[in-house]
Amino acid sequence: MDPVAVGDTVANVSGTLVRPDGTVEDVPLGDLTTDRPVLLSFYTADFSPDCIDEWCSFRDFDWFTSGDHVEVVGCSKSSVGLHRRFIDYLGLSFPLYADPDLAVSDAFGVTYRALGVSRRSRRSCFLLDSDLTVRYRWLGEHWLDPTRDTPPVSDIHDAITEELGTPETETFGF
Repeated sequence: MDPVAVGDTVANVSGTLVRPDGTVEDVPLGDLTTDRPVLLSFYTADFSPDCIDEWCSFRDFDWFTSGDHVEVVGCSKSSVGLHRRFIDYLGLSFPLYADPDLAVSDAFGVTYRALGVSRRSRRSCFLLDSDLTVRYRWLGEHWLDPTRDTPPVSDIHDAITEELGTPETETFGF
């Protein structure tokens, strides 16, 4: 299956969401998009060096952590317990989907087999509106070299503000 494209509507898949306060609940993706757009970021696994860099970039880019512009949500095959430790270790304010069976990843068409063996999510980001329509996507191109495919956070910010407008201007119904 190819990754979903801009303009595609994704299924309202549910997953186990670990919130920054440590609470865990099964949450359909559509529940997250009711208040504001969601930037869903798929990554390999908690505590891998490239993933630490990625989440520190989102954390440190103030626009993603302040205000109600967009909610950043992570998704990897890491367990609930590992997500809790990862959130605490990095001081993240973002919830993370625990997707051990890769059902969420499959819904976006970003599951692949590393070296033909281990299934995991392709590094990617999708901006979803309230109808679960993809308004923006970024796909990592270097599946075997994770240091080369960390999401370009400032480019993603620019694309989102171009797509949605800034909070002081038109938000296109979001």
